[in-house]
Amino acid sequence: MDDATGAARGEGASAPRLGLDELLDDLQAQIARVRSTRDRVHGLLEAVLAVGTDLDLAVVLRQIVQSAVTLVDAEYGALGVLGEERGLKQFITVGMDEETIAAIGHYPEGLGILGLLIREPDSLRLADLNEHPDATGFPAGHPPMRSFLGAPVRVREAVFGNLYLTNKRGGAEFDTDDEVVLATLAAAAGVAIDNARLYDAVQRRERWLTASSELTRSLLYGTDPAEVLDTFTATVREMAEANLVTLAVPVPGTGNLIVEAAAGQDTDRVRGLVLPDTTLAAKVYSSGETITTDDWNTDPRTEHDTALLPLGPAFLVPLGTPEHIRGVLQVSGLPGRPAFADATVAMIAGFANHAALALEIAEHRRAAEQLLLLGDRDRIARDLHDLAIQRLFAGGLTLQSVLTQFADRPQAAERIQQVVDDLDETIKIIRSTIYALGRRGTDRDTGLRTRLVAETGRASAILGFSPALRMTGLLDTLVSDNIADQLIAVLREALANAARHAHATAVDVSAEATATHLRLRVTDNGRGIDPTHTRRSGLANLHTRATELGGTLTLAPHRPVGTTLEWTVPLPAGNG
Repeated sequence: MDDATGAARGEGASAPRLGLDELLDDLQAQIARVRSTRDRVHGLLEAVLAVGTDLDLAVVLRQIVQSAVTLVDAEYGALGVLGEERGLKQFITVGMDEETIAAIGHYPEGLGILGLLIREPDSLRLADLNEHPDATGFPAGHPPMRSFLGAPVRVREAVFGNLYLTNKRGGAEFDTDDEVVLATLAAAAGVAIDNARLYDAVQRRERWLTASSELTRSLLYGTDPAEVLDTFTATVREMAEANLVTLAVPVPGTGNLIVEAAAGQDTDRVRGLVLPDTTLAAKVYSSGETITTDDWNTDPRTEHDTALLPLGPAFLVPLGTPEHIRGVLQVSGLPGRPAFADATVAMIAGFANHAALALEIAEHRRAAEQLLLLGDRDRIARDLHDLAIQRLFAGGLTLQSVLTQFADRPQAAERIQQVVDDLDETIKIIRSTIYALGRRGTDRDTGLRTRLVAETGRASAILGFSPALRMTGLLDTLVSDNIADQLIAVLREALANAARHAHATAVDVSAEATATHLRLRVTDNGRGIDPTHTRRSGLANLHTRATELGGTLTLAPHRPVGTTLEWTVPLPAGNG
């Protein structure tokens, strides 16, 4: 009896202890959950502070992805920025090395699960994204992914992009807490992105105003327009963070454009390049509308721009008003870089309009100065005619009237006659000067640039393609009509040879005028010079045209195939 009572008492004592242990375990679990929640809240606060401490948009976007990966303990994270037509124009990743990214080949275009978030911008949590009906699989080289968590990032109620997280570490699935945390971070990210955008807009506006004032000051202070255009393109390149910026202006009398100024990589290859009326720049010039492309090399609209360099994203804006377009500004990036932001395109378009206005004001000022100059020339011409010539003529008549009085003195009569002849010659010189004053400053009907464009255009009929033409220097100003005629004849013969004898499929023509020389270079990719062909009357004529002007003609192989013809003649001093 006593033993049974003691056993019962022992079991009753252990039961409270077991209950107390369970309570303690529950309490410790609660404390652990509270600590975990506290740590997660602290982490969330730190993440919010981290994404809000920088005002550089690129840095902010990457910090958002890094913070999201850390907060929900994911292996991979990405932020897809939406572009036009609800596609992805930018994709920032965390968790993949450069080798993996290169193996994938290209960033996603917004299909599959990513496209689902674009179409339905709400939080999405999946245990296995591969089992979802919208899943489209992964490209070759893509790491395997299973668990998925996504949330939209809104900026002022508009969806800026989406956060994508995959593969929660430890093989677990993302839970409700992860979803809440990511949604909270996405809300904070929207505020940070908005702040970065506003700051970026202020910075762009400041750069725009500074560049505009410098441009206007340079033009109104009489700086050479060519130098101003070079500075303008260099400023645009810096503002847009572009690789190459070109400014093409129309060639009078044709539908073509010529690259007048350039800044960036390989400018020597594009400056002076003639763009036919089938190119994208010519379309912008004729329509007055801005055109953008994410990849210049693959855009079907650029199929006729074969002479340009390999380019990536680009945009073209007209320079001037729709009623008076002065040229086309092209801003290009390297292949593979993200497309230019809409804000950048808008900023450069506004700057281009201001530059066009400043150029027009400067032209009006130069026109007014030219009118004053012409007025002075007219006054000088009248004074020379009414005063100097009349007095000289009167003096010559007087001398002739007294010449008969020196019949008995032949030496004196001869000297008087010499003075009369000198006066007549002086009158002729003054009259030619008056004529030159009236003609100087007027434009010739057809400049050398226009003639070069027309000649290469006509050659396309016999070549079967349009030659690439590059013109640099003051061809219309420095080259006299006689030398220009010789150059056109040489070009016509060189293009005919490339078509008849070389059977070329590509021809490059370059015409350059310096202060001392005029140089024409014609390069083809044909079959080269045939050593067995002895009849070269055409080349002899080209050589004669060069030597008669004191120049040279050289013919050399072009590597890897083809021929290069170079015709160089000196320009008389004092031209222009």
